Amino acid sequence: MLHQPGPGGSSRRAQRAFSGPRVMIYSHDTFGLGHLRRSRAIANRLVEGHPDASIVIISGSPIIGSFEFGDGVDYVRVPGVVKHANGDYTTLSLNMPLDEAVAMREGIILQTARTLRPDLVIVDKEPTGFRGELLPALEELRKGGARIVLGVRDVMDEPTVLAEEWERKGAVDALVRYYDDIWVYGLREIYEPLAGLDLPEHVRRRIVYTGFLRRELPPLPQLMRYPRLTKGPFILVTTGGGGDGHELIDWVLSAYEQDPGIPTPALLVFGPFVARDRRGPFMDRIARLPNVDAITFDAKIEHLMMKAQGIVSMGGYNTFCEILSLDKRALIVPRTTPRREQSIRAEQAARIGLVSMLDGDNLNPGAKRDAMAMARAIRHLPEQPLPSKAFLPHLLEGLDRIEKLTTPWFDARMNAVQLDRVASK
Repeated sequence: MLHQPGPGGSSRRAQRAFSGPRVMIYSHDTFGLGHLRRSRAIANRLVEGHPDASIVIISGSPIIGSFEFGDGVDYVRVPGVVKHANGDYTTLSLNMPLDEAVAMREGIILQTARTLRPDLVIVDKEPTGFRGELLPALEELRKGGARIVLGVRDVMDEPTVLAEEWERKGAVDALVRYYDDIWVYGLREIYEPLAGLDLPEHVRRRIVYTGFLRRELPPLPQLMRYPRLTKGPFILVTTGGGGDGHELIDWVLSAYEQDPGIPTPALLVFGPFVARDRRGPFMDRIARLPNVDAITFDAKIEHLMMKAQGIVSMGGYNTFCEILSLDKRALIVPRTTPRREQSIRAEQAARIGLVSMLDGDNLNPGAKRDAMAMARAIRHLPEQPLPSKAFLPHLLEGLDRIEKLTTPWFDARMNAVQLDRVASK
């Protein structure tokens, strides 16, 4: 059921020229790709089903312009921030204190909300936004009659850790005050990411498990040249954004150095955020390996995934969705710090038989990694069962479910706008 517009909400809608539904998607992202790619997938699906829709993604990603969006989708870029290994944040590019950058982000978000006047707001992962920057906009959006949805991935963190974090941020209070619905982009049968939170019963009833977000192959890139080894069978090694993937790259390279007879070559995709001082030494090692090559980044990596015989990954949400969608054999080596999100996901997926995995503690700085353990896992990868052998019902129906949920809301909104127009004449 849609909110009744707050004070002034009806008149504001009457003043707006009739058009299709408007959607604002807030992606709190700091320095990765996951939140942006998830928001992009949802936005593209919504405009596919509603060609008259206008969708604005608010993001701090420095490479958002590298991705293609459907007609009707655009983005607003806020100043970026980056999280360091010790958990502290700093500005990505601006030479100013973090508090000032957050204030700037908050102002841009609020002005975007006021100008767009969205009918639907989808907030990715953080109910209050980065350091509370979303709260002023949520207050106005609630008064204006927008439907506000929190979308969370299948796994957030260990229950006690998440409960402490959300208590500190006032996230539960924000859920109660501002949000109409909570979408979990996964299946209850695999994991319940919010089970450890002390949520009121009426809030728990708002939780909908959509299923994972299926990914389709994007249009073929016109200018991308892939390395020669991709003309035959190969293993794709991807670390997502790459900001925390150097340990996995090192382990894979060690495997090929210690076991040069691995029959399947490997293509490494570093990710756009891999540090330059690490990429150089990696390329020196790769130059000495005849069956390994690397590229920095591919915005349409789905095509490489489709061509690959198997995938080695840290198992972030988006890569996991792509593995399932393309039905690719995968070896997951999950990061275990600063969150156990990837580790929990990999353990549950391996339990069901969707993927194989190695202990992610081996990616911790200073860990002594067994190169031959990785070599054996890579050798076995082309022989393991496809994920489709273990698929659960509704596993990949997330985008379909989101479209079914939003269509009646959009229809009700269009009817309300038409009535407002008639009443204002």
